[in-house]
Amino acid sequence: MSNQMRVLPASIIGVSVALVLFSIYTAAFGVWPDVMQRGIHLSLTIILVYLHAAKTSQKNGNRLSVFALLILAVLGLCTAGYQVVFYDAVVSRYGAMTDAEIIIATIAVVVLLDATRRTIGWSMVVLALLFLAYAFWGNLLWGDVAHRGYDLKRVLAQVFLGADGIFGTPLGVSATFVVLIVILGALLEGTGASGVLMDIAVAMTGRSRGGPAKAAVVGSSLMGMISGTAVANVLTTGTISIPLMKRSGYRAHVAGAIEAVASTGGQLMPPIMGAAAFLMADIIETPYTEIARAAIIPAALFYLAVFSAVHLEAVKSGLKPMDPSELPSAKKSLIEGGHVLLAIPAFVGFLMVGYSVMFSSLWAIYVLLVLSCLRRRTWLTPRKLLSVCKATGDAVLPVALATATAGIIIAVVTLTGIGLKFSSLIVTLSGGNLFLALVLTMLSSLVLGMGLPTAAAYILVATLAAPALVNLGVDLLAAHMFVFYSAMLSAITPPVALAAFAAAAISGENPMRIAMVSVKFGIVAFIIPYFFVLDIRLLGVGDFSSLIIPVGSAALGAIALAGSAQGWLGGPLVSILRAILFVGAMMLIFPGALTNIAGVISLAAVYAIQKFGKPSEPQKTPS
Repeated sequence: MSNQMRVLPASIIGVSVALVLFSIYTAAFGVWPDVMQRGIHLSLTIILVYLHAAKTSQKNGNRLSVFALLILAVLGLCTAGYQVVFYDAVVSRYGAMTDAEIIIATIAVVVLLDATRRTIGWSMVVLALLFLAYAFWGNLLWGDVAHRGYDLKRVLAQVFLGADGIFGTPLGVSATFVVLIVILGALLEGTGASGVLMDIAVAMTGRSRGGPAKAAVVGSSLMGMISGTAVANVLTTGTISIPLMKRSGYRAHVAGAIEAVASTGGQLMPPIMGAAAFLMADIIETPYTEIARAAIIPAALFYLAVFSAVHLEAVKSGLKPMDPSELPSAKKSLIEGGHVLLAIPAFVGFLMVGYSVMFSSLWAIYVLLVLSCLRRRTWLTPRKLLSVCKATGDAVLPVALATATAGIIIAVVTLTGIGLKFSSLIVTLSGGNLFLALVLTMLSSLVLGMGLPTAAAYILVATLAAPALVNLGVDLLAAHMFVFYSAMLSAITPPVALAAFAAAAISGENPMRIAMVSVKFGIVAFIIPYFFVLDIRLLGVGDFSSLIIPVGSAALGAIALAGSAQGWLGGPLVSILRAILFVGAMMLIFPGALTNIAGVISLAAVYAIQKFGKPSEPQKTPS
């Protein structure tokens, strides 16, 4: 490789190191003023986008493209960093925009949208462009959706200089909370923590039927504590679990679907959830510990249902346990590398004693750096540290650009008042019926979230639809958890299911087929949110004794729902028994003594019919 060919990879690592060091420095010694902190964060991420693109063009021998991309990187640095350099002058004008700033803001928006397109695709960009078009020409519309109209200067002032624009709260969360969590996750990955977790998962489940699939479920739930993103979970645990599942008898599309749905739930898994959870804590002004506590029961129900579905799939397919020779030693893995996992309880401990998420992450990083020195296997050598920085930069890119682009949309929503109109539309279309409003909100999340990271999908729907649920009397935390849950599910919902596409790359199967099967395995995830809105105890609200019955009933309902989805309980289910089991599952999850009793009776009836009816041979082929 020539010296010229080495420049871009070295530059990518250098900028990634700068991003990590800046984030740790400001966490340790004090965050800079909002716009400055966020401006530097965005500048560095935009540079990384174009350096990666230039590296690809360089490999293809396109020198002109490399030059153009580097020019865009410089423009991104200058425009995103403009308010860092001229912070005092901008603040002194209280948001008033100069003629020169109109040009700067225009370039900033264009470069940001192009960088977003290169990172997470067209979906977010198209949404932002539609909202900008509405800001400029919404006065030409009719009825309640029309507004008085705004010129270029007013719109750009709101988008570029306003507190609700590009440099608003969403980007602020990325620049403070999320980046520190990503650094912690990358360090855990660098010390081999993910390998230890997967060894534990395989050792725990390998001796049972469908062990590799169960290992994927357990491993992905544990990995959720490290990565917090569906795609990262798939690409980490899936490289181990999907080949194991295929060797044990699962078809490729089933193996990919199990990994996709298990990895998607990792975003819901405390104590370190996805970026959307940190955004939620900031938006509804609730401590992150409360968000994590509220997620415990929904996450447990999710994984209980997926685990049950995987077990039933293995039983009906006649799959065998793994060969003992293939099983790793959990004890050996824990002895050699388990000590680094202590950084996770350290993070939780710092949160519990009152530290902020950012400070807890920082101290957990310190703890992990010390722990990594205890054994040679976990040493963070200079090469590993550079890899950690690069992994951090790569992981932060989609979150930073999605939140910055979401800032454009939020700025338009604030300027035009379309958010209130959207909320009113949901209330109107639902006729004030809460269930219909929830359905419309979930559909909005799935549609707006197509091809987007969960954080971006959550921001959009939390801005547009969550207020409608609150207006209908839904608890604020429950409304936003519903939106978060729905946004998370866009990762496995066709036609654009990011987790399914990632699993398809490993399994070699059609991503649409994987997405469809993922929905079947994760069907409970589409249903549980409706019930924790109706019974907030499923979010852990209340004393322990008041939670036992609703949580126990919901857990039984989740298992029954998995059986209905798989068409198998104690044996194969004919259509009528499958329907009865589905209704029984709904009644078990629905709050209320009478419905719960009816659900138990339905479940018992189905089981009795299977137990004492004509026995059937298990099917040998996975569905």
